[in-house]
Amino acid sequence: MSICFTFPGQGSQKPGMGRELADAYAQSRQVFEEVDDALGEKLSTLIFEGPEEELTLTHNAQPALMAVSMAAIRAMESNGITVAGNAAFVAGHSLGEYSALAAAGTFTIADAARLLRTRGLAMQRAVPVGEGAMAAILGLDIDAVAAIAADAAGDEVCQTANDNAPGQVVVSGSKAAVERAAALAGERGAQRAIMLPVSAPFHCALMAPAAEVMAEALASVMVNAPAVPVVSNVLAGPISDPDEIRKRLVEQVTGTVRWRESVAWMAANGVDTLYEIGAGKVLTGLARRIDRSLAAKAVGTPDDISALLA
Repeated sequence: MSICFTFPGQGSQKPGMGRELADAYAQSRQVFEEVDDALGEKLSTLIFEGPEEELTLTHNAQPALMAVSMAAIRAMESNGITVAGNAAFVAGHSLGEYSALAAAGTFTIADAARLLRTRGLAMQRAVPVGEGAMAAILGLDIDAVAAIAADAAGDEVCQTANDNAPGQVVVSGSKAAVERAAALAGERGAQRAIMLPVSAPFHCALMAPAAEVMAEALASVMVNAPAVPVVSNVLAGPISDPDEIRKRLVEQVTGTVRWRESVAWMAANGVDTLYEIGAGKVLTGLARRIDRSLAAKAVGTPDDISALLA
């Protein structure tokens, strides 16, 4: 068995996530305390109790999801399941890449929390509310959607933001351009085009101001070589060098999350099992759509960890 630990991105958050881990494991409780200390606020209360609309805000959701993933990792470690000992690779979807790197020892939990708070605020501030949008295009491949985005852009921004799975591609950019892309997708045979309820147009050129902020933030933080290679969102391939990790995380702010290709690369390089560490089961579902030969399991509760051990 060759395993990759994967880490979810924004959209997987919900109030109450991680609470069972904190109740069951002192090591998990400590993670939430470290995050609270790093941010100088009780993010853990928001994670465990909500309200949901507050937790969903980008600057809260990003460090919150990392905290839950790391709480699960610490609980696994207390049972002898480790990144270095059990995983061939780590990978994370968008903000999940920071969780993956923290799990592999590249960032401390405190630094990951601060970086993600900075990232969330920077992404939110890069584009005034209401000026950007994102849409999921279902039933067309990445090349077809990229062509639609290019045709819809005009003199505005519209580009592929997430290549999640076969037939599930997200576009991002200026609101009017994304709306044109959604209409065009319907004309060109998409099953559906769904405008997404997001607060900013992530992973497109409009995020350039946020990329500058992250370049500065990453330059000032300690980056260690990960215990195992991380499969980079923007490369869909493995990286381990600390300077390259910094560079690729900056590129990731404006670049496409190449998740379908990343999972396909893992499968082509011997991975047969994916463990999704933290909140939700989004990546577990995507893995089965990308390659049905892969075993995929979500690990986010004490029961999930008991099942792993069994």
